[in-house]
Amino acid sequence: MNLHLTGHHLEITPAIRGYAAEKFDKIKRHFDNVVIDVNVILSVEKLKQKAEATMHISGKNLFVECDDENLYTAIDMLVDKLDRQVRKHKDKLSAQRHDDSGKHAVAE
Repeated sequence: MNLHLTGHHLEITPAIRGYAAEKFDKIKRHFDNVVIDVNVILSVEKLKQKAEATMHISGKNLFVECDDENLYTAIDMLVDKLDRQVRKHKDKLSAQRHDDSGKHAVAE
């Protein structure tokens, strides 16, 4: 997985980078030997810590954003939302594959 962290009005410390990499391993388990590009932007706006992620998988871009008073909580919420979107996308793909195989078998 290619994880690109960017800070907007925020310096990305090694602790934040390590925490984000550890959390994004949760997403990595859904894919077998597939290169995934994830762009994460962490920013501070007044009293809100904001985390945004764009992920490109199998011809689709997934976008998620979360904000909280704590940056680590924002990263946790971001990973949870992205995980739900990835699982939903994979379920749709597998459902389409199963539907297509049934149609061809009946047509023969």
